[in-house]
Amino acid sequence: QVQLVESGGGLVHAGGSLRLSCAASGSIASIDSMAWYRQAPGKQRELVAVITKNMYINYKEYARGRFTISRDNANNTVYLYLQMASLKPEDTAVYYCNVPLVRQGTVMNYWGQGTLVTVSS
Repeated sequence: QVQLVESGGGLVHAGGSLRLSCAASGSIASIDSMAWYRQAPGKQRELVAVITKNMYINYKEYARGRFTISRDNANNTVYLYLQMASLKPEDTAVYYCNVPLVRQGTVMNYWGQGTLVTVSS
């Protein structure tokens, strides 16, 4: 199992920046890919960016050039980050850290509790 705890959300003006963090503990040796998702009010949860253990990175189109995903390990914890710049009101959402683990051929998705990002115009 993996436990995920996010932090770093808040209120920011359009054009501003925020850095989100996610601390993953538990079965961290099993972790390969990690991702950020977001869910805006009244909308479905959507992928923001993903990063693998080998540092392969992919961004959704709206995040490319403005957001930067990264990760590192320390103290038996894997840390996932999302540096967001040039924020827009449409970036307002709850942001979730995600870790998919494969158990006996089945993908188990672990989620953090979410952190709210509000971008004012």
